[in-house]
Amino acid sequence: MAGIVVGVDGSPNSEHALHWAMKEAAAHHAPLTVLAVHEVSKGYWSSSPVIGPADKGLLEKLRQGAEEMTDRAATGTGDARPASVSVRAVTGFAAKELIDASQGADLVVVGSRGGGGFARLLMGSVSSQVIDHAACPVVVVPHDR
Repeated sequence: MAGIVVGVDGSPNSEHALHWAMKEAAAHHAPLTVLAVHEVSKGYWSSSPVIGPADKGLLEKLRQGAEEMTDRAATGTGDARPASVSVRAVTGFAAKELIDASQGADLVVVGSRGGGGFARLLMGSVSSQVIDHAACPVVVVPHDR
């Protein structure tokens, strides 16, 4: 998965990250992978994700939402386009999936956690984990204030 990987979760912060990644991929004519992760619980006896029957439908809705979000972001790049754009939706743990995707990527892009007051100075736990463990450079796109 060489190129740029961006994590999206439907939040305004991830939408800002997607727009930034789309423009960056277009500027470098790099492939862009949009990764949406349907978060599930860890198993009680293991650290494996617990996937139930309802998760398949939720994963499909997440994929559709990520595709719509990606289509909206693509309209903001003008004539410049990334080399390719692919949308992946997986079930698991967001930080782990982004870290795994970083193994073959040139860059990983994530949004920062929003919030008011003192909380807006802090990054979210997924962003922090990706920064600490990614195999490539990571860009954390700040939220709008």
